[in-house]
Formats: sequence, C-alpha cells, structure tokens
Amino acid sequence: MAERPPASGDRARLRFDGWILGTGTTSGTRLVVGHWPRSPLGAFSDVMVQQPDGHRVLLAPSEEVADFVAATYTFDEVRLVPVDVARPGGRTWTVAAGPLAMRLTTGRRPGLGRLLHAVPARLATHPGWVAALDRPARLLTGLRTRGSAGNGRTEWYGVLDLHAVTTVHATWEGDPLGTVAPVRPPVTFGFGSVPPRPGVVRVVTTVQLA
Repeated sequence: MAERPPASGDRARLRFDGWILGTGTTSGTRLVVGHWPRSPLGAFSDVMVQQPDGHRVLLAPSEEVADFVAATYTFDEVRLVPVDVARPGGRTWTVAAGPLAMRLTTGRRPGLGRLLHAVPARLATHPGWVAALDRPARLLTGLRTRGSAGNGRTEWYGVLDLHAVTTVHATWEGDPLGTVAPVRPPVTFGFGSVPPRPGVVRVVTTVQLA
C-alpha cells in the first residue's frame, strides 16, 4: 500500500519517482505528462496542458491528485478524468486523458542524456546535488532544477535519463494538435519549464512541504 502523504503542516519531503514527458505541437498546444509508478499518492499519471492562448489545464485522475498538484503548480482549469499512460512498445508511449489522446515515440539518448545516465542514481536524486546543479543548468539551458513552488513548497528535480521525442500524434476533443514541435513559449505552470526540445525524462521529484 502506498504511504499516505503527511498533513500539510508537516515540514516533510515527498518523493515522486517516474517520468516526465514534455512536448510542443505545431498547433501551439504544449503538453507535460507526469507518469509516477511510485509516489506518496500511489501510482498515478497526470497531464498539464497549456493551450496556444496561454490557458493552463490540469487533467488529474482523482481529487487527491488534483488537490496536491494544484497546490504545487498554477492552473486556470482543473478537470477530473481517467488518465491512462502506457508503453506498448519500448520507444512508444500512449496517453488517454479525457479530451486528450496522444501517441509518441522516442529516439536514442542525446549527449545530455548520456551524461545524465552516467551519474549514479543516489547522487543524481539527492537534493544537495540537485541544488548545486541549479545555477549551471540556468546558465547553460535556461532551465531550473530547484525552486519555490506553490504554497511555500520547494521542489528538486533529480534527472536520471533523457530520450528525445521523435514523433507525436495527438488530438484534443477529437481535433488534431499537429505534429511534434519545440516547447515554445515555455510552459508556465511553475517556477520552471520542461526543456524546449521535446523529450522523456526519467526523474525523481522531491517536494518539501511548507
């Protein structure tokens, strides 16, 4: 049974172990999928959608997940829908979440992926190491590995691996979203965005409650 999250008054650190898929589309819609087989909330997946006009939508599978994610990030709309993320093939991912249907494929690790994969997992996910990487990451890529989230929470993104996304086929309420495109402009759910180049990141996210 999954460990229950502590009360919001506890200054505790929660670890979410899984993957983050981030991609843009030629329609201008940007998609961030979290797939968490191990977390204090149990196994779950969620989807953050930013539409071309900037409208931010959270697709969450339960009120518990919606409450936690919406207290950590910022959205204009929250929808409770079944969220199913699967890997029918080694490099293929499928996402079915209410109005969203998506199928994507990944390629080999880019140079950054090989570098990340070479770091021992215990070190790569330690908040001290992640915090030390925050400034170099901002200078080299414009991305953050540590920052302040909603409700006084702090997050650390410990990245273990990276594969580029090569193809995307997605629809929103039955309308095609186009093909794969960079995540531009950056998404604005929290203190940082996903990389501009579409990718699937193996990650351990640590959230410290206020």
